[in-house]
Amino acid sequence: MHRILFLLIVLAALASFPVRAQEVEDTIKIKTRVVFLDALVKDKKTNLPISELTTANFEVLDNGKTRNITYFSREGQARKPLALILILDLREDGAGRFMKRPEILKSMEDELAKLPPGDEVAIMAMDTNENEERFWLTEFTNDRTKLAAALARVPALSVSHEGQLPEGAVQVKEKPADTAATTAEGKPDDIIETETIRGKNGATIIRKTHRDGSVNVTRTNKDGKMTIELGDVYDMAAAVKDATRKAAETRPNSQVSVVWVSDGIAPIFFEDRDATEQILIRDNVIFNSLTVDMRTLFKFLVPMAKPLTSWMGLSLYGSAKYLAQRSGGEAVKVARVKDYGAGLSRIIGNLTARYSLGFALAEDEVDDGRMHNLEVRVKAQDEKGKTRKLQVSARQGYYMSSTVPKEAVSQN
Repeated sequence: MHRILFLLIVLAALASFPVRAQEVEDTIKIKTRVVFLDALVKDKKTNLPISELTTANFEVLDNGKTRNITYFSREGQARKPLALILILDLREDGAGRFMKRPEILKSMEDELAKLPPGDEVAIMAMDTNENEERFWLTEFTNDRTKLAAALARVPALSVSHEGQLPEGAVQVKEKPADTAATTAEGKPDDIIETETIRGKNGATIIRKTHRDGSVNVTRTNKDGKMTIELGDVYDMAAAVKDATRKAAETRPNSQVSVVWVSDGIAPIFFEDRDATEQILIRDNVIFNSLTVDMRTLFKFLVPMAKPLTSWMGLSLYGSAKYLAQRSGGEAVKVARVKDYGAGLSRIIGNLTARYSLGFALAEDEVDDGRMHNLEVRVKAQDEKGKTRKLQVSARQGYYMSSTVPKEAVSQN
């Protein structure tokens, strides 16, 4: 009797199999790819964010083609928690001469203390000693006492540490390679990553990252006749790469934003800057700059050096502002003590006062591997019916998914 019952169960299962297979075959799979971006809209006269706009006020152009906006929310309605990264240039001849002042640090500490509990902050320092080390004064935390303690360490960093990190700091180091390479002489090779960047004009950049986190950068022009090497120098590209990598690994569901605090001087090859822009665009990281006054001598020398540095393919000043514009961030200049807190407050406020927009990609739109240019246009009228003068900040490009088609792909 048990065998008969078992056979009946098996036959019933086999009889139902073709029906289930047919049901699977008849299932319609919908694959959607959506490009998301945030837009900050400010009144040019007041420089204040505007919050009452609707979808009808916006137009999004993708490589000059108007896209149908399928997702829209006003500021705060779909706000992600912030993952804010402060990168402090502590060179004594740069922003470091201001960052060591307790009253300036206190003003910044007070602004960070106003963040909601869900927002987190990490602080990276660019060291002032001859090794130009990068290290974390604190990794992501919403503990305001830890942030205060991290900023309290800054004044001491203007003194040479002879290779010693300040108490509580964590040095930025790349992940070690699986197997150690050796040189021709049989000695261990501490180079763990070699990156080749080919520029639009034919120049080539070679970036070699060492185990201690230091980077050597070499540029060869398109003719191969001129090679310029920057040793382990103040490296903007490496710092941004370290920061975005940390955020991608540990805070993937947050809105990542970098605040670069410097005097604006950051030697970087144009090709390296373009690669840094690509990282920001791909990871949807909003870059901001808080720029302090340069020394008077630098103000005199920078314009004179520009023709030479441009011929060398090197940007000496202004790259922070450029990256802020390209990623939809803010470039704020500060001079007086109270400007530091106010500038940081402005950056944070504008990060949260944004509209979220999105448009769907068609299934037959294949990834071409290139950055697509984005432009957000906004039109609105005032209470008198006149066209308002507006300023729009949004990231100016995006990359499609590398695998097409792919379910639930999001470029946010």
